[in-house]
Amino acid sequence: MSPNKNLVPEKLATVFAALGDPTRLKLVAVLCAGGAFSIAQLTAGTDISRQAVTKHLQVLADAGVVGDLKQGRERLWQLEPDAIAEAQQALARIGQEWERRLGRLKALVENSPD
Repeated sequence: MSPNKNLVPEKLATVFAALGDPTRLKLVAVLCAGGAFSIAQLTAGTDISRQAVTKHLQVLADAGVVGDLKQGRERLWQLEPDAIAEAQQALARIGQEWERRLGRLKALVENSPD
């Protein structure tokens, strides 16, 4: 796999840090369902305050994971799939590198004299 120029380590670190919080990860999971959601929709049925959700969404927005759009007086939040796709590509590259290295280690162990 050729390196993707969009996969800047600093940007990826920000994405992974944003996704590292359980509340933010839950918000991303909800937003993955598709469509745009208001703060009221995102907090419905939870014990998380609107203010807390807003702060978590801002962290995700700063990382490029979510974006917002204005619809009337409301702000709707939606997933930015490019950031998630870039993170998936980075993890795939890391996984491939580990597989390659483990393969070399296995070959070395199997070919070593007893």
